[in-house]
Amino acid sequence: MSALHINADKFDEVVLNSDKPVLVDFWATWCSPCRMMGPVVDELADDLDGKALVVKMDIDETDANKNLAIENGVQTIPCLVCFKNGHEVNRLIGVQSKQNLLKMMDLG
Repeated sequence: MSALHINADKFDEVVLNSDKPVLVDFWATWCSPCRMMGPVVDELADDLDGKALVVKMDIDETDANKNLAIENGVQTIPCLVCFKNGHEVNRLIGVQSKQNLLKMMDLG
């Protein structure tokens, strides 16, 4: 299993209404650091299966994705944001270790 790819139209349903913590990876295909994070994020999705949800959103895929990223204060990518109970609780920017992501989510 790997991270779930979503678009802005599924953000509320998948991220904000989740009963589990959600890590959202805001990224873009042209971003080298984002591509470096891809395997780490996918591995994290496997490790957290059942405990948390890990999703990726390509901010350039649609105008709605771009607008959602702006609404969520994403100015630099990769931007990894942890949501709990529909609210942002933490964020990290740039290339991160899996351990840093687990700590950010209070799951490791």
